[in-house]
This record gives sequence, C-alpha cells and structure tokens, in this order.
Amino acid sequence: MKRTVFITGTDTGVGKTVLTALLAGFLRERGVRVAALKPVCSGGRDDARMLRVALGGALTLDEINPWYFRAPIAPVLAARREEKTVRLAAALEHLRTMRKNFDVVLVEGAGGLLSPLGEDFDSRDLMTALRAMPVIVAPNKLGAVNQILLTLEALPKSLRTRARIVLMMPPKPDAATRSNAALLAELSVHNICRLPWFRAAFSVAEVLRQPRIRQTLAAIAGLENPMHAPQDP
Repeated sequence: MKRTVFITGTDTGVGKTVLTALLAGFLRERGVRVAALKPVCSGGRDDARMLRVALGGALTLDEINPWYFRAPIAPVLAARREEKTVRLAAALEHLRTMRKNFDVVLVEGAGGLLSPLGEDFDSRDLMTALRAMPVIVAPNKLGAVNQILLTLEALPKSLRTRARIVLMMPPKPDAATRSNAALLAELSVHNICRLPWFRAAFSVAEVLRQPRIRQTLAAIAGLENPMHAPQDP
C-alpha cells in the first residue's frame, strides 16, 4: 500500500496525537513501513515525542516535527514571535520527501482544520495537496455533531467522501455521547468509528493488546470497512 492519512480535528486537544500514535503502533505491528509526522507545532513538543515513541525511535524528533515554536498559540503567530516563517512549499517538500520511504505516512495537523499553520496555509491546504485521506477527530460529547459537519463542509468534495470520523470518548460522557454517532449517520455522515477514553499516561503497546481497539484502528486506517468495526457503548 502507498497512502497518506491526514489526522485533523474539530479543535485542539481532541485526541489527534493519541490516535496518530495508536495508528502508528498498530501499523508497525502489522509490518507496514509507517511514518508519523507532525510537521508544525507550538507550545511544546510532547506530541512529537509521543509519535517518536510509537514509531520505536525510527525517526528523529526533527524528522517528525521540523518546525517547532515555543509560544502556546497558533503556530503562525508563534513563528512570528521568533521572527521565523513556515511556507506551504517547504512543508510539502518535507512531507513528500519523507513519504518516498514509507508505505503509509500519517500526518497530524495542529489545532482544527483551518487553524493557520504557516503564513499561507492550513491543514486543509496540506491535505488537499497531498491528496490525503482525512481523519477527523472529535470528542464524543455535546456539540460534536455541529463541529464535525462544519469540518466536513470545509473539505473539498473529493476529500469529504473519503473522510473517516473518529469520536473519542471524553473522560466524563454526557447526554449526547450515546446518540452522536446515530445522529451523524442519520445526517448521511459515513465511516464513523468510536474509541474509548485513554488515561493521560497510556501505553500504546498495552492498548494495542485489545482486539476491539485493533479492529477499530484497522477501519480508521482504511484496512477494514468502518461499518463493521466494533463500537464501544
């Protein structure tokens, strides 16, 4: 297989890195040559470090995350504080160079789909240029349906039809948690998967011992039909 998968979210802090790390570990276990990249980040490098661990140290931190800025604000603004600039052409060059050596490249965005990553681009621009399969991560709580629909609407139609939706269980479910998936399906949103809540210091290897999680990750990665993936209650 040769595939680029772009993990975006309805907001920041919704579980993009957790999902990207799990996908990286899962694909590695299956013998797939996989890279997990977070090309731009700000405010801390813990996400990139988690991806490096999931990859077994196969890539350096700078290969995973070539543009890092210290301020915990949108990357484009954090870069300006350091009098630096990230351009779309440079980001694409790095990603295209990396994917020459891998079967699957997982690319994690920063923030939501339209949050500016550099002076002239956002996650949607990267996703479109790479012709990547979109994976939209959202917390499975009240408000998720609207956020997911808005994110899908912002995608080009050619990408929208390929998108996977991942509802991540929050630590405290609310009244909408059980109904979000069914309501999305009623609104003609397809390829919906759900994952349980993972504690802050979770182990990728430990989580991957669970057959239900593995089957769901296979569906998210496009290796199985999401309609047949087991769902947590």
